Amino acid sequence: MSKIYELLNDQVNKEFYSSYLYLYFANFYVDKGLNGFANWYKVQSQEENAHAMLFIQYIQNNDMEVTLEAIKKPDVKLNGNIDALKASLEHEKYITKSIHSIYEQALCEKDFRTIQFLDWFIKEQGEEESAASELVKKMELFGLDAKGLYMLDQEMASRIYTPPSLTL
Repeated sequence: MSKIYELLNDQVNKEFYSSYLYLYFANFYVDKGLNGFANWYKVQSQEENAHAMLFIQYIQNNDMEVTLEAIKKPDVKLNGNIDALKASLEHEKYITKSIHSIYEQALCEKDFRTIQFLDWFIKEQGEEESAASELVKKMELFGLDAKGLYMLDQEMASRIYTPPSLTL
């Protein structure tokens, strides 16, 4: 198996871990009584799961075997309401770096099909980081005020899952 397919298989696990991590964050917010934030992270979990499935489908479409690994338990310590938001931003930066590494390897191998496939993820990660950063900023601005936190929670409750529109 080439290095590119090892990285793609590894990304499958990272995307499933992301989904698992965001469910962990959703549970944290349910326990805090912030059901809107919980909803936001449940939707985020669905998105990450869909990303994993896209990687799986791409690997399969290229006649390669998918290797599923165990998903580790999230080890992020959450105390305050902003902790999950900050951890999410850092995690999205980590995922972006990982996808960039795959892209770099695809360039080295002149694997133009994989480069084209990853283009959507490059754009998606920009959106993911931007959304995570915006949530941190909003929590820093309004989260310490009860009314502000209530309004943020209501805003987060309105998010719905929309499946990705990437054709393989």
